[in-house]
Amino acid sequence: MCGIAGFIDFNKKSDKKTLQKMTDILHHRGPDDSGYSFYETEFANIGLGHRRLSILDLTAHGHQPMIFQDIEIVYNGEVYNFPEIARGLEDCCGYSFKSQTDTEVILKAYHKWGVMAVHKFNGMFAIAIYDKKAQKMIFIRDRAGVKPLYWYFDNNLFLFASELKSFYQHSSFEKEIDEESLRLYLQHGYIPQPYSIFKNSHKLRAGNYLEIDLKDKKILEYEYWNIDSFFKKDKINLSINEAITQTEEILKSAFRYRMVSDVPVGVFLSGGYDSSAVTAILQANSTKKIKTFTIGFKEEKYNEAIYAKQVANYLGTEHYEHYLTQKDALQILPSLPVIYDEPFADSSAIPTIMVSRFAKQSVTVSLSADGADELFSGYPSYKKTYDLYNKFNKVKSLRRLNSIGAKIDPYYLSKYLNIYNFEGKYYKFFEMLSNSNHPLNFYNTNTKYFYDEEIRLLLNADINKKDKGIIVAINDNDISNIKDKMLAYSFNTYLNDDILTKVDRATMSVSLEGREPFLDYRLVEFVSQLPSEYKQNGNETKYILKQIVHKYIPEDIMDRKKMGFSIPVFEWFRDELKKYFEVYLNEKAVRESGIFEYGYIKKLKNSYFKGKGNPHKLWLILVFQMWWKIWMD
Repeated sequence: MCGIAGFIDFNKKSDKKTLQKMTDILHHRGPDDSGYSFYETEFANIGLGHRRLSILDLTAHGHQPMIFQDIEIVYNGEVYNFPEIARGLEDCCGYSFKSQTDTEVILKAYHKWGVMAVHKFNGMFAIAIYDKKAQKMIFIRDRAGVKPLYWYFDNNLFLFASELKSFYQHSSFEKEIDEESLRLYLQHGYIPQPYSIFKNSHKLRAGNYLEIDLKDKKILEYEYWNIDSFFKKDKINLSINEAITQTEEILKSAFRYRMVSDVPVGVFLSGGYDSSAVTAILQANSTKKIKTFTIGFKEEKYNEAIYAKQVANYLGTEHYEHYLTQKDALQILPSLPVIYDEPFADSSAIPTIMVSRFAKQSVTVSLSADGADELFSGYPSYKKTYDLYNKFNKVKSLRRLNSIGAKIDPYYLSKYLNIYNFEGKYYKFFEMLSNSNHPLNFYNTNTKYFYDEEIRLLLNADINKKDKGIIVAINDNDISNIKDKMLAYSFNTYLNDDILTKVDRATMSVSLEGREPFLDYRLVEFVSQLPSEYKQNGNETKYILKQIVHKYIPEDIMDRKKMGFSIPVFEWFRDELKKYFEVYLNEKAVRESGIFEYGYIKKLKNSYFKGKGNPHKLWLILVFQMWWKIWMD
């Protein structure tokens, strides 16, 4: 696992020193080695930088940038099936290999098949290739978007990097906040691809590649894979038992691939079905004890550590656990805007960072179980939204209420009604009412933090423009089955830009490689084509996955309510963490950033400390204010 950075400067002003600064700010992603290539060409100054975390072939043979003939590569990720691809290149075309690295295989696969070689890669990757003969730069991101890749283009300067903080090292990078992306952040708690907090900055979409012609500066983006196309196919004609058997076989293969490493490997274990599936199948097929890592809480309603320990004891893993305290959170909180260098408000980043630090003491690679909820319909919000959507559309008379919503101020009503988060529920109801014709708009509204009217009040701005992120997702998603629509949408948005971002930055902040076995593309494609009732059977979520897990772990150990990876941060903000609200959400601090209307924040704080307001809203504002102080002040 690594970090990459570089530039194409058509103004020919960027130099190697700038390249080194852009690359070395990513030292945490690759502390074992660094490499830089700088070229002054006819068309532009070109820089490719690499920081290496050695996982496969720990020798100097894995050094990057790596060159083969007229092709040069810097690359972040793992292509797990590289030995098979290498054998194919040897047998068909006489290629030979000096190293035991996937980097050399990617390079020579591109040499043979061009960018379409990506269809042979099973893994996670962000690849930058300088094709000197064609005078092009190619950037490729893996199918699910496990590995990040940012790009920026303005005033004839193109930048690319694994993290935005690399761009800050270039003197010509303009840090101008994109207002529409800010709205997306307030709605979702993250900024969905392809957008970024800054204007002219983008995330390369998952399953896409970018091609830059160095002669004419033309930038083109192409899609090579999308989960939607597999949901649109006819469902695979299998019985439930046949589907369970085939799913289990693909899982075994995916997990086996992700254990290939020249350094120690472990598993994040929460005790839920997803991480227990990874642990159980790996342990059943290993002669050594698998190392498992868990974060617990003294607050009982958040604590999954007791369940993880039961699973670990039953499977016989080498188990480690750490209980997260307010003191730990106080130590981690200041680092959030540094680790996540655009606003990112998933509070479970805190325990994810802690478990990464904890695991790094014993291993260099750790597997997690992210993606299983999106594949197997694991979130309760799927069924709740589906049922609610059907109810809204059955009662057509509800739409007559729509005109009432804008005429009443819910804040004043909430003073007289003892209803928790009344104002948010009020706005949510009327926004869902206006979106009840479209299932994805409806789903999007049901999962928002801030609603349109609240954002207008918070920013004191006109927000009549539509949410550009959701429009892109909806227009691309013409899947007929409503349940499949929601799964595909959350795979393309929440999974990619929240869950995977959270895990990548947390693990890489301590030079730990995170691997996502549930996102093996073979599994994703297969499960997407299974009937939706195989995933959600009545009220039972993840039906197929649960049947597989029960083969390895007794049902009475596993059968409990889904908890999710949440933390008591909002209880803590009434205690030791309260000072963060006092420092970052006071009138002076809010006016300094110049983004939010303090009067509305004051209302939110008053409601929260009276026990009637939604703390998530304040958390989103706090995270932004902390980020602004670090990167913009």
